[in-house]
Amino acid sequence: MYRRPVPGAPQAHHAVRKAQKRDVGALAGMLARAFEDDPLTTWMVPRRAGLPRLFRGLLRPALALDEVYTTEALDGAAFWNPPGTFPLGGWANARMGLTMAGLLGWRLPSRTPGLLYFDRHHPRAPHWYLQILGTEPARQGGGVATALLAPVLERCDRDGLPVYLEASKERNVPFYARFGFTVTDEMHVPGGPPLWAMWREPR
Repeated sequence: MYRRPVPGAPQAHHAVRKAQKRDVGALAGMLARAFEDDPLTTWMVPRRAGLPRLFRGLLRPALALDEVYTTEALDGAAFWNPPGTFPLGGWANARMGLTMAGLLGWRLPSRTPGLLYFDRHHPRAPHWYLQILGTEPARQGGGVATALLAPVLERCDRDGLPVYLEASKERNVPFYARFGFTVTDEMHVPGGPPLWAMWREPR
């Protein structure tokens, strides 16, 4: 369990731990609520009722990497990919493809170029990738996200490794900037909303 915040960040007193399989249902529901107004998520999965299924599908391969962090209250989650683990490839991609096909139906052909965009534009240099960071809407602004970032950012600083993410809301860019992330590109997903690629060098 992790309690120490990132140096220089606002204090957060949330007990952070690794997520387990037993947490999948609760975390999928929490993330569905956290992302129900997210431009990228709602573009990919327009039907709000499909969001828990989307996040259950994303949680399966993420848990296999043992780098999904949550809190004891299950009011937030951070999915991390260690260096060299994104894109996942193989069976994990095939399973996610089946999930997306079930969610999107006839919309799948129009969304496929956008989904492939992330693999093609992902940085090649070794780095940690923050794939998802979400907080229960009622708890946003209370330090949950700061606490969830702390374990891996501290590890990256210790190991001298950079971190990459894509911010799907421009208003989230200043939040990430507090931790040393800088915008490197404004990404334009084919047919979808803009995103902001952000990179953090180790401190």
